[in-house]
Amino acid sequence: MREEVEKALDTIRPALQADGGDIELVNVGEDGIVQVRLTGACSGCPMSQMTLKMGVEKTLKQIVPQVKSVITV
Repeated sequence: MREEVEKALDTIRPALQADGGDIELVNVGEDGIVQVRLTGACSGCPMSQMTLKMGVEKTLKQIVPQVKSVITV
């Protein structure tokens, strides 16, 4: 599942990079919890939690149905 999540993140990454940020995959748990680290402009952005839930998590769930939740570490 980690490989699928990495590929899905690659589809999201250009949008984040366009705003000066990026996303790094930290861990994919067997329970479907994906841990990521937001970097660059995303790490301090007040909208980062909305981006995480409404953008990253929604997209990952669509592409990789086994994903239950996405959290930042």
